[in-house]
Amino acid sequence: MSGVPSPYLAAEHEAFRDTVRRFVRDEIAPHVNEWDEAETFPRELYQRASAVGLLGLGFDEQYGGVDADAFFHLILAEEVSQAGCGGLFASLFSHGIGAPPIAKFGSKELKQRVLPSILSGDKISALAITEPSGGSDVAALKTTARLDGGEYVVNGSKMFITSGMRADFYSVAVRTGGPGAGGVSLLLIERDRPGFTRTPLKKMGWWASDTAALYFEDVRVPVANLIGEEGRGFKAIMTNFNMERLTMAAAALGAAHACLEDAVAWARERHTFGKPLIESQVIRHKLVDMQMKIDAASAYLYDAAWRVEQGQGDAAQLAMLKNCATQAMQFCADQAVQILGGSGFMRGTRVERIYREVKVMMIGGGAEEIMKDLAARQMGW
Repeated sequence: MSGVPSPYLAAEHEAFRDTVRRFVRDEIAPHVNEWDEAETFPRELYQRASAVGLLGLGFDEQYGGVDADAFFHLILAEEVSQAGCGGLFASLFSHGIGAPPIAKFGSKELKQRVLPSILSGDKISALAITEPSGGSDVAALKTTARLDGGEYVVNGSKMFITSGMRADFYSVAVRTGGPGAGGVSLLLIERDRPGFTRTPLKKMGWWASDTAALYFEDVRVPVANLIGEEGRGFKAIMTNFNMERLTMAAAALGAAHACLEDAVAWARERHTFGKPLIESQVIRHKLVDMQMKIDAASAYLYDAAWRVEQGQGDAAQLAMLKNCATQAMQFCADQAVQILGGSGFMRGTRVERIYREVKVMMIGGGAEEIMKDLAARQMGW
């Protein structure tokens, strides 16, 4: 607001923001409503995003990545989310949750086999954790992987998987051992393995996101596809969740800012009772309340990212941050639709799309109630 440079960001961060902003302006914004209505977007967009350096953030250079701290990830999420199409963001960057376990815990052979094609945009990566019987209770997952010679035989199902239909590589949580977290492992499963089928799902929002149920019936997967050590998958999943929640908070703030921007523009242009809507005190108060929530959540977000960079980030803080940011998004989406009135209820407007997407942001990556309970446990309450 003041134009004072952020103490958290360097010149290269701001240059990256300009790059992302141009990409959104030229490649996404002109088509985003059409893609949302079509419930898909061109696969070529992955390659275009890769070409300007958006897919490789935080991955090793030898696989096509680029060194990047947490702030680069926040900037990417904030800027792309301001297009007002969370489904596109979720699917276009599904490798951001699907590929990190491979990069951090996979064998050198596995990394070399899959990461270059994912980071170039030629292949799509997805993460498959949630099951029909439950989502947040990862330690209770039921999909099994039984060792048979040099292969695992996988049986079970997954639900609500982003990029579930079009992905080429799936990082799948399976039970290789006994009950509880110690029996959980991660396997890479390719889309064309016999016995692996998928069914598309219809959603309230995120229409442009490819979301599916996955089914595994005696799917044979080589031992070489094990991500990390057997029985150590739970730790990898929890590590992944922390960055996912940080990124989701940034995406929620990007959407909240878009709502404020559209509400201000409408209030300035719309005239009621002979004067611009923004001259009404009740409308100005709504806008101020939106700005306050955005600023508070933004300060929380950037402080949390700084702490992550210092090695001080913790699960409790990130859980509360996600709730804070998604609540700001919920408030701003509601107020923006109210200010725009009938126009805010019409399909094709940015605030209408965002309004439909609020709930998935409050559920995905850890439901609000689970986040509160996690935070309380982490703080010893």
